[in-house]
Amino acid sequence: MLETVLVYIEENEQYLLIHKKKKDMNEGKYLGIGGKIEIGESIEDALLRETKEETGLTLHDFVHRANIYFTSGNYQEKMYLFTSNAFSGQVISSNEGDLVWINKNALKSLPMWAGDHYFLNKLSESQTFFEMHLVYEGETLIEVY
Repeated sequence: MLETVLVYIEENEQYLLIHKKKKDMNEGKYLGIGGKIEIGESIEDALLRETKEETGLTLHDFVHRANIYFTSGNYQEKMYLFTSNAFSGQVISSNEGDLVWINKNALKSLPMWAGDHYFLNKLSESQTFFEMHLVYEGETLIEVY
């Protein structure tokens, strides 16, 4: 199972998102910041590395908010989901896509994976840790539990 990290960096009721331009399954979608955990790398180290690589920012504090499990055919992924509002540095351009600050109230109107809206709603509703399973057929979300 692939393991990944994702962080929603918060400031002034906005999240820093990446509008993916890279030609992969996420092209054209808005996502939090993150990526794959490398072999031998801790979850926290992967989070700090991916954030620095994609944004130029250094996280100083972050909260592990959820574990999100994705399934689509033979594809399986466990994503460790974080939030952070303590960071330093200047946002840099990324070869992954365009970095943009988006008001939390505007998230529902953005092109995202359908499941992302479910865990973003849960993030806004509660400060407690949660787990969520998202089952896709291709790009179609067919089950959430």
